[in-house]
Amino acid sequence: MLRVKAGDLDKMGLLFERYNRPLFGFFYHMTHNADASEDLVQNVFYRMLKYRHAFTGDGEFRTWMYHLGRNVLNDSVKQNKSANHFDVNELADRIGGGTLADESFEKQQDKDFLHKAMAGLSAEYREVLILSRFQEMKYDEIAKVLNINEGTVKVRVHRALGELKKKFFTNESR
Repeated sequence: MLRVKAGDLDKMGLLFERYNRPLFGFFYHMTHNADASEDLVQNVFYRMLKYRHAFTGDGEFRTWMYHLGRNVLNDSVKQNKSANHFDVNELADRIGGGTLADESFEKQQDKDFLHKAMAGLSAEYREVLILSRFQEMKYDEIAKVLNINEGTVKVRVHRALGELKKKFFTNESR
């Protein structure tokens, strides 16, 4: 990114190749809309070019990129008021460490319940779960992206998982 900042715009293609899929995954898990996610990725890379002068190189590029991504997503949510979906199948596997039920019907039913439980979480809790479980970001990276301290990230993840379990195992989601 420092080379892009210095005017070597050809390096932007390399950044796109390296980071477009993880960024797409983040957006897809937040919106559950592939077309919207592709648009959001394009908007992030557009903003990277537009605001390349703001990249200092002091922190990790990925952190700066996800920070831009959050801003793009927040702008999109404000415009559309509909970015409230995610991939329940993958989340069920990542949170539970495997499938939630052995039989297909029970598995699908549990995923439906999990979807409802996730939808009931605040955007703040959903976001930390997605960043930590899907994007496999470390707590210190998430803290930088969210502009909060690492302890707050740990607390949010813990509370988000607790809230998710509570919603999943009570009648709130069933």
